[in-house]
Amino acid sequence: MLECGMSARDRQLVVDELLVQSLQADSILTESMAESILVEQTSQKCSWRLLLLLPKRGPRAFSSFISALKETEQQHLSDLLTESPERDRVGDSSLPLPTQEESMEFSLDADSPINTPVLPCTPDFYLSRCQQSYRMNSSPRGFALVISNVTFDSHAASDLDPRKGGEVDDEVLRKLFTELDYRVTVHRDLTAQVGHLEISGSSGTCLGHQTVDSCVVCLLSHGVDGAVYGTDGQLLQVGSSDRLQNKPKMFFIQACRGEEMDCGVEQMDGPVRTSSPSCEQRDQRGALGIKPRIKLPQRSDMICGFASLKGTAAMRNTKRGSWFIQELNSALRLRSRDTHLADILVQVNARIKEREGYAPGTAHHRCKEMSEFTSSLRKDVYLFPKYQPQY
Repeated sequence: MLECGMSARDRQLVVDELLVQSLQADSILTESMAESILVEQTSQKCSWRLLLLLPKRGPRAFSSFISALKETEQQHLSDLLTESPERDRVGDSSLPLPTQEESMEFSLDADSPINTPVLPCTPDFYLSRCQQSYRMNSSPRGFALVISNVTFDSHAASDLDPRKGGEVDDEVLRKLFTELDYRVTVHRDLTAQVGHLEISGSSGTCLGHQTVDSCVVCLLSHGVDGAVYGTDGQLLQVGSSDRLQNKPKMFFIQACRGEEMDCGVEQMDGPVRTSSPSCEQRDQRGALGIKPRIKLPQRSDMICGFASLKGTAAMRNTKRGSWFIQELNSALRLRSRDTHLADILVQVNARIKEREGYAPGTAHHRCKEMSEFTSSLRKDVYLFPKYQPQY
């Protein structure tokens, strides 16, 4: 406990940009973690977010936190923590945590996905970009379909293991796209045939009318290049419908595209890696005078994000969900207010490249993953979150 001679003001932990940057420079916090802390609207919430993360950031986190306190002229808190018999508890109740009512909205532990609210687009930004990008005004913006295959038929697909952690991904996506103003439907454990029918409906007949501006399809399963597995062991091809013409169609595929494990290569001119994310798990497997109609390519106005490169496996944490969905969730929440989707996926690629598996004694130790995306978009896709133009 804190000593009695100190005022309430003196006991306040100040989590400012300097302290967060110090922890980031020491590789305790990632860029996305730092951003999730600094976007909080009150100092108490900043403190709460930081103290949720620190206990799970490795054995160096405490000493780095102490150094950051000293650098930001909070020596008094540093002294109290280092003198305390419970100093290993970075989240000691003596620190200025939020009240119980405030903390309830952060009912996630440090192993859970980032749930920072989607940052809103400003009217000025919308006006500066709306003419050069795809129309994105409808409410809802469109329909989002999430197919998440977690458990597979033990007879028809005996070689496909349960995808532990897959249920985390579909809940993350449901919350994310609901907040981005999509009407979200989540289906779990579908056969390939039923999955095909659902996709045809979501990107076709359900959205073929003129009242929505886009659609999203997320496929989470085991897979191979170009297809994912249904629960019956049959392959569901990754494709598109010819409906919803001239409007953006967004596909996000969390699945392996082969069996090859990316073991990475040593970076000869880079810094030595001292820590890695916690243990991860791999995903498996007119001549007659009649004016002809304008023809369109079969797969135009599409952008498709893949968790892994062709021929390689994708990575998934059994508690936090897959690497790709974690980074996609974080990037869309923090960046979609002023960044178009292709650039967001470039940022996801950058974050995925930094990640590394941690499972000493197994083939997965220090494994890597590299995401990618393909695009036949003709314009930028801005989601303009939480902004509805007034006509």
